[in-house]
Order: sequence, then structure tokens, then C-alpha cells
Amino acid sequence: MNIDGSTFLITGGTAGIGKATAQMIVDLGGKVAITGRDKKKLEKVAKEINAFPIHADVAKEEDVNKTYEQFLKEFGRLDCLVNNAGIGGGWSEITELDMEAFHKVYAVNVFGAAMMGSKAAQLFKKQNYGNIVNIASTAALKGYASGTIYSSSKFALRGMTQCWQADLRKYNVRVILVNPSEVTTAFGNPKRVERDEISNKLRSEEIAHTIVSTLKMDDRGFIPEVSVWATNPF
Repeated sequence: MNIDGSTFLITGGTAGIGKATAQMIVDLGGKVAITGRDKKKLEKVAKEINAFPIHADVAKEEDVNKTYEQFLKEFGRLDCLVNNAGIGGGWSEITELDMEAFHKVYAVNVFGAAMMGSKAAQLFKKQNYGNIVNIASTAALKGYASGTIYSSSKFALRGMTQCWQADLRKYNVRVILVNPSEVTTAFGNPKRVERDEISNKLRSEEIAHTIVSTLKMDDRGFIPEVSVWATNPF
């Protein structure tokens, strides 16, 4: 796709991968809206990177509807959804699983992503064109100790991505899954403070570069799934 002049909706765009991706797309001439739950932070970041702010929580169905209403009022058309909003938590061994933690993580990582994707797909089917990028994790590829809740949520997103690919290819819609490995962001930090950059760990910029690179491929082709690992994290 041609980034310049196209419209992008990026959930969870106030920090980390979402913010870096929004900034990179804006720098390439894209028109970007970002969502976030912290209104003050959202407005500050949107102003900083020249994006349109939408105060919304993807875990709330009324906010999903509001997001698309505000986006279409501002831009008139959607070319790409980046389903980036996600949370960690619930890390515990199988003997200590908690239903509330399951609901909290799945509400964002699975249900929120699904509803955002469904709304985008409705638009894309009508216009016979569109792009969806789902941000999963290498935890979607292999489970690990104490990862039942988080890892399974990303496995679910990976499975949904494959279903959407089957649903939407005939409408010229590309659905791409990006699996970041460990990235030094605020992810999983209860205070949402960005972690210090570590020279041998991934940054948000590497993931943003991956997202933009996959999207820039000519529309006749797409990359169904890509994983990004640090070269030497040891």
C-alpha cells in the first residue's frame, strides 16, 4: 500500500509500539488516529506526533463504536487498522489461575481486538480494500511457565488472524500478524513507565519498522505472519 495519504487507526497508540508506529507512519505522510485510555496522556502524545486522539478503551463495546464514529467523522475512510492495544498480567502457575485475571486480559487482547477487527472488516468489505495488522507476541508461538493467561490470549489472536485472512482475502483485505519478542516498553509495568533501552534488546522502533515494511508491499501480496527476535539477547 501507499502510506502517503492513507488513513490509519492505531489502538494503544500513546506509548511503545503503538506510538512508534504512529510516528513512523505520520513521517511517511499517513493520516493517523491513535486511541488510549489515559485522556491527558493521549492528547499530549497526539499533539507531539501530529495524530488525531480518540479517548477509548477497546475492552468496552461502546468505546469501539465511538472510536469508529469519531475516526470516520475526521477522516471519512479507513485504510488500515493496527490492532496494537494489549495488556499483560495474570502470570501464575496453573494451580493459581484466577478467573478475574483471565477476563481482564482477554477483554483487551482477544475481545477488544476482535471487535475492532470486526468493525474494520465491515468497512473494508464495502470498499473492497483494507489492511489489518494484529500485534501478537512470540508468546503466541510457544507457551511458557506461568504464561497460561497471557500466552493463550495471544494464541487466540493468532488463531483469529488466520480466520480473518480466510474471511477477507476475497475482498482484497490483507490481514497481517506481527509477533514481537521482548521489547523494552512500558508493557506489563503497572505504572506504565517506559523501560530504559537495552542495547541487545528490541526497541519499539524495530517493531514499527516491521509493521510499516509489511504494509508497504504492493497490494497484490501480503505477509501473513512475521516474528521479530533480538539478534543476540544473551
